[in-house]
Amino acid sequence: MSFEAPLRLLLIVIPIVLLGAYLLVQRSRRKYAVRFTSVELLASVAPRRPGWQRHISAALMLMALAALVVGLARPTRDERVARQRGTVMLAIDTSRSMSATDVAPSRLAAAEVAARRFVEKLPAGLKVGLITFDSEARVLAAPATDHQAVLTALDNLRIAGGTATGDAIYASLSALSSQPRGADGKKAGAAIVLMSDGAPTIGRPGKSPEQTVADATAAAKQASVPIDSIAYGTANGTVDVQGEAVGVPADPQAMAAIADGSGGKSFTAVSGDELNAVYEQIRLSVGYDLVPRDLTPWFLGLGLVLLVLTSSAALVWSQRLP
Repeated sequence: MSFEAPLRLLLIVIPIVLLGAYLLVQRSRRKYAVRFTSVELLASVAPRRPGWQRHISAALMLMALAALVVGLARPTRDERVARQRGTVMLAIDTSRSMSATDVAPSRLAAAEVAARRFVEKLPAGLKVGLITFDSEARVLAAPATDHQAVLTALDNLRIAGGTATGDAIYASLSALSSQPRGADGKKAGAAIVLMSDGAPTIGRPGKSPEQTVADATAAAKQASVPIDSIAYGTANGTVDVQGEAVGVPADPQAMAAIADGSGGKSFTAVSGDELNAVYEQIRLSVGYDLVPRDLTPWFLGLGLVLLVLTSSAALVWSQRLP
């Protein structure tokens, strides 16, 4: 919880001072009762007072004042609100290393399950598209609010050689740039979710794979499209190449560089459960906005209710209003 007018919280000293004064008064009353030598005479001339109940009215009054002070400070709380506009491009690595079984039943199979869950939970107003990349990048589903096309495409992922990560980023940016502007003339927010298990191996003509990725990342930064990257797999993954086990360790450093360079967030996952958790974090980030909700009416209402209870308690146990 935060406050739009935090300086008003200084008014909390008022109920604190009143509490101190009330305690002093109660203490002086006890001292007076002890100094009175004839207890029987005191009991006959002093009005009968309720026991602990007489403190309820004062306690409620102080609580009411505290609630009103908090209300005056205009408290707010951030709430997640589903975005009704925006586009998310999901780019999934389908290179040969994704057939490694260090993640059961395989990296690609687990990735399909996690991506499906991610898409199914996205707000209906968001457009979602799907790109896969190995030796080249291809758009399997253009961005659309009908997410079924992406879900269907996820059932037909195929393994091939190479890792054209840079081309995947460029293809994602191209798909995003083709989206029409809204009625207000502005383009909706966009993001790329890039999942891969290794470093790029294929670059554009005249450029290394690493330089191609660096250029594509810079283009995403310039277009204000953050890339949330997921480095998927363990350091012990292997694939069978002509009967020989070849190591295909995940490369989280390469993926983190893409996220950092584009203004996105980087994640790592070494199991299907971890991948699901990562996608859930990304879903909450790209699919929802944090909107401050004004809690002032709640605290002012609480203060008024407590004031009514204060009066009621005073009438019941003291037969008078405070």
